[in-house]
Amino acid sequence: LESFTVSAGATVTWTNRDGAPHTTTSGVPPEPDGSWDSPLLNQNQEFGFTFNQPGVFPYWCRVHPFMTGVITVER
Repeated sequence: LESFTVSAGATVTWTNRDGAPHTTTSGVPPEPDGSWDSPLLNQNQEFGFTFNQPGVFPYWCRVHPFMTGVITVER
């Protein structure tokens, strides 16, 4: 998972390029915060989420909770 910055209103799309299933889940392991939670993504499946508000949004994979990232949303 990656950490990066986007502008408010941007849609981020995660694509699983791995052979293992993954999720993108907002929050810090082991607690989702409810902002978004993708279904289980198998290889080449995608999930998108639009960030309308500025802020810092940590996220992780429910299957592999050691995989974490942070999205910073700027105005």
